[in-house]
Amino acid sequence: MKIAVCADETYPVHAALLRLIEIHGHTPVRFGSFTGADVSWPEAVEAAAEAVAAGTSDEGIFLCWTGTGTCIAANKVATIRAALCTDATTAAAARVWTHANVLCLSHRLLTDDLADEILRAWFTTDPGDRGRDGVARLAAVDRRHRR
Repeated sequence: MKIAVCADETYPVHAALLRLIEIHGHTPVRFGSFTGADVSWPEAVEAAAEAVAAGTSDEGIFLCWTGTGTCIAANKVATIRAALCTDATTAAAARVWTHANVLCLSHRLLTDDLADEILRAWFTTDPGDRGRDGVARLAAVDRRHRR
């Protein structure tokens, strides 16, 4: 899979994150500070989320200081279901219950080891059918409120 990765600032954990994406057999597609560019987090997220929405990237992993801003911004783009996850259990649950296609992470909290745990859960959890009804209801809410 192609994984859109974006952030507004460069952090040491980015090298581990890129390595882990590749270890899991995926290809990172770089946006924002991952390209060496100095861009605002909304700008980086919008470009990366649009790539996921358009299908040029299959999923995304977006970072900012808390992860909250990237999550809010990503969810503004139609078809994006971004989840802010601080641990592996939350990442797995986001896959199952919301069929999340964007993982949002906090630079402030993320270590190499925690990134490994979260990405392992993210990439190995099959969304399955358990969350299907909730995802369908969420899509209906989205349709009612998009202009």
